[in-house]
Amino acid sequence: MPALIRKTLLNVETTLIEGGRTAPVPLKMIAAAAVLKNPWAGRGFVEDLKPEIHDVAPELGALLTGMILDAAGSGEIVEGYGKAAVVGLDGEVEHASALIHTLRFGNHYRSAVGAKTYLAFTNTRGPANCPIMIPLMDKNDEGRRSHYLTIQFAIPDAPAADEIVVALGASVGGRPHHRIGNRYEDLKDLGHDVANPAAV
Repeated sequence: MPALIRKTLLNVETTLIEGGRTAPVPLKMIAAAAVLKNPWAGRGFVEDLKPEIHDVAPELGALLTGMILDAAGSGEIVEGYGKAAVVGLDGEVEHASALIHTLRFGNHYRSAVGAKTYLAFTNTRGPANCPIMIPLMDKNDEGRRSHYLTIQFAIPDAPAADEIVVALGASVGGRPHHRIGNRYEDLKDLGHDVANPAAV
């Protein structure tokens, strides 16, 4: 699998001032990405994606998780997390989805940060330098709105038409000065049950 990887990228953003006010605790957001050859490129419609998923996804998950942990300092301090994949123009969105929507990929990260929630995600197709968006949410509480964040970045030469960009995202902290409450307050106000938020 390492032969498929053309390059990796690590992006760290620290917000010190938001809304004209100093953040009580700076927000750190981390993105780790790998640019790799699409293992299904040039093969026409491939019915069974499983062999390549099993071959590529575990090592990719381990690599990107290690990059996040190195940048954050530890899994314990990661609060928000998410994942994303962008397939190049000659590939299918299913190819991007295949590498991130498998426990063989995500469980490396989930276990390393001690998470309970699912990994928020995007899976899209795009050209080189397209926006790569990683939605984040609290690793233990999907209703904690302070940690609804999005990491956005671009790689000028990726994905090429026959490549996939796969990324993990993390936050240390939530939005500075968050003040929209959480979904549990809304449910209480609406008289809805947490187990049935749409009241259906």
